[in-house]
Amino acid sequence: MSATDETIKLDTMLCFSIYACSRELTRLYRPILSKFKLTYPQFLVMVVLWENGSCIVSDLGEKLLLDSATLTPLLKRLEEANLVHRKRSSVDERKVEISLTEKGESLKSKLSDLPITIFTDICKTEENYIHLLSQSKQLLSDIHEIARREPI
Repeated sequence: MSATDETIKLDTMLCFSIYACSRELTRLYRPILSKFKLTYPQFLVMVVLWENGSCIVSDLGEKLLLDSATLTPLLKRLEEANLVHRKRSSVDERKVEISLTEKGESLKSKLSDLPITIFTDICKTEENYIHLLSQSKQLLSDIHEIARREPI
């Protein structure tokens, strides 16, 4: 693709299309998650904890691509809602362990079908879903590879 006047238009910018999709997907989750007093980033934290049982804050941030300045207040609100416990690691006090409370664990059964419900409407078929997921994972991997190199 060559640099022309067409490359600086919103309709031709892949980054804007992905950004807009992300915002719209989050908007689709909002009404359902609000019934449980969760934001989308809080839901993602819960998903990681449902998968792993517990997690160190730094590992959680790495998985979710969130820095500690974003993650700490988010975790504090989840703890205030009695969905997670935060405690210093007994092995390394610099690390904070996050685990689910009973209330947090019980949300899993209520929200586990949410992603597939939303994406069934969007993708129509499992094949389309798998293809889109594969493409988005590859794109993220490519972006991370570029970010490890020298600045563009």
